[in-house]
Amino acid sequence: MEPRSEVVIRQHDYLSGRVLFINAPTDDLHSHLAADIQATFWTWNFNEFQYFLKQNTEVHFGTDLPESGFDQAVIFVPKSKELLNYVLHQVVSRLPIASSIFLVGEKKGGVERAAKQLQPYGQAIKLDSARHCQMWQLTTDKTVVAKTLEAWAQTYQVATPAGELTICALPGVFSQNRLDVGTAVLLPHLSKATSGKIADFGCGSGVISAYLSKINPKNRIFALDADAFALASTQMTFEKNQLPLEQLEIKAVTGIDDAPLFLHAIVSNPPFHQGIQTDYNASENLCKSSKRHLKSGGELWIVANRFLNYPLLIEQSFGQCTTKADQQGFKVLFANTKKNLKEE
Repeated sequence: MEPRSEVVIRQHDYLSGRVLFINAPTDDLHSHLAADIQATFWTWNFNEFQYFLKQNTEVHFGTDLPESGFDQAVIFVPKSKELLNYVLHQVVSRLPIASSIFLVGEKKGGVERAAKQLQPYGQAIKLDSARHCQMWQLTTDKTVVAKTLEAWAQTYQVATPAGELTICALPGVFSQNRLDVGTAVLLPHLSKATSGKIADFGCGSGVISAYLSKINPKNRIFALDADAFALASTQMTFEKNQLPLEQLEIKAVTGIDDAPLFLHAIVSNPPFHQGIQTDYNASENLCKSSKRHLKSGGELWIVANRFLNYPLLIEQSFGQCTTKADQQGFKVLFANTKKNLKEE
């Protein structure tokens, strides 16, 4: 069991009734709870959602709170300060005054900073500090009216070769305030990508998906991400730019293996973070396995940090990998599948 969960179990006596566990670790915390605790888990990470389903845990996936009621909430500190603000606001909006909300996190994960975000809602005390983790208890002295999800989105403008786009990014989504360098390096090359069924793997706030829609209205875009807030952001970006929603299909995925088959192209600024941890599994699997999701002659376009070994992985899968650009610390990598003999 993770240290964060162990701290919760150490303070188990504070828990009672219907308890909502938010952003919890993928461990066996649930099986260590007393029988009289009615536990529900809420996650916006599709990989974690699948894990909890397999554990026969009552779990909800999405940007919103589960509809079922709860008496207390245990929030495991997310990486994003803005995302914690969103979660706290939503939880407080659903609880009566004098309710308990618990905050758990690692010291290196910023739990002491996060505890300060409890202050607007009532008195907070530190219950425990062990295993490099802390657990805080907030006793609410107010309630709030929940704001719409759209109210939490930040917007910014991105100049593209096909004109300006307005990007909508929800809390916790990659590159929430400005266009990241990697995507900026990639975008000018995507006008050369083939048209048709295209997957944007790790779609984030929808910059790549929106651009692919803008340059060719005949493209059918599959926006793929494990993060529910990213998927919602991509939809908002399409709506904000009045791009045709019939072009867009949004899908929560655990990785590239969940992508559609017979794609004309896969385009990606691949993700490499899982919470506060660096995790290259999803992007390395993309390099190794994307070929099986492409049609004959299908294309792979990736932008990645120069130091990563993606060219080798792509070459091992496709037989070749071309560097289309190498600038500002990023490489744009291209590969394609061989056309069938009948097509050549």
